[in-house]
Amino acid sequence: MDRRNNRRDAEGSSVITANRLLDGRIVWLAADGEWSPFIRHAHVYSNADIEDALKQQTASAQDNELVGVYGVQVTVTASGPVPITSRERIRAGGPSVHPDFTPEWQEHPAVSPA
Repeated sequence: MDRRNNRRDAEGSSVITANRLLDGRIVWLAADGEWSPFIRHAHVYSNADIEDALKQQTASAQDNELVGVYGVQVTVTASGPVPITSRERIRAGGPSVHPDFTPEWQEHPAVSPA
């Protein structure tokens, strides 16, 4: 069981997140199996199916140079998945620092709840 987020609803949806080991960036598992810095690219799993996907990603985390692989429950909106918890919305939106210190790769403003 994913110990970091064990509060998933039985009928809800989740995405998989991790941190890249080399630079600490937050990344999201996309449908093509690649890791993206943007939650809007994240593959959405039903909560009934996420545990198997998490086992697979946790097993390959070292090969992918990742740490802290876990699931995040989301609400699916027209603009993509939005985490249900404040903590994960902050992680999805990028660093919570002055915009001058935001990485250049960040293409969008902080994620806001639907």
